[in-house]
Amino acid sequence: MTPVFRLSAASVHFGRPATAVRALSEVTLTIQPGERVALVGANGCGKSTLLRLLHGLAAPTAGQVECEPGTQQAMLFQRPHLLRLSVQSNIALGLWLRGTPWGEAKVLALAALARVGLAELAQRNARKLSGGQQQRVALARAWALSPQVLLLDEPTASLDPHAKREVEALIDEFANPPSRMTLVFSSHNLGQVKRLASRVIYLEHGRVLADLPVAEFFSGPLLQTHYPAAHLFVKGELV
Repeated sequence: MTPVFRLSAASVHFGRPATAVRALSEVTLTIQPGERVALVGANGCGKSTLLRLLHGLAAPTAGQVECEPGTQQAMLFQRPHLLRLSVQSNIALGLWLRGTPWGEAKVLALAALARVGLAELAQRNARKLSGGQQQRVALARAWALSPQVLLLDEPTASLDPHAKREVEALIDEFANPPSRMTLVFSSHNLGQVKRLASRVIYLEHGRVLADLPVAEFFSGPLLQTHYPAAHLFVKGELV
């Protein structure tokens, strides 16, 4: 099986060489089609930078990043950017920019809104919606593009518990068969990681310190002895 992503000693530095900040340092990993990969770690550990690197929004300072040619990707940010347009037009615009005729794009946008349970809000100003509704619109906008890879940066961090459950359920539904969508997301919610991920990557100071199946990450006998920093993070004792 050809990997969706292959990183070889990939590093990302910001700023001038003498004072550069190392956001990622020599990250080597592969992500296979259909995997559900959670990125975890403290604030500033490199999760967002890694997502941006995978999506082509950041370039490696050193090393290599390879993506399977022709892969359709979409990325969802913690706070989605919505234009001062109707909800339907916000979704249709992405399809139109990809070459879909406007009339067809509006029909597809309405179908996407129905998928996330917001068809009745199609003509509302997108910026007047609640945080949870805006995140569902952003998910509909991503889903409408039929991505093979969905990247999410803390997709439920700023939402109330009810909205978190709604958005999480949609993410889970989108990644389930028959779509076989590859999912890569960052999260501080370890319960969410347990529910959504099949694999967990733990980062610290821009380095990957643990990369394990989700069951082994949370309860495997090797975590404490082989990955002490990740073990302390899971226990909530990391300083």
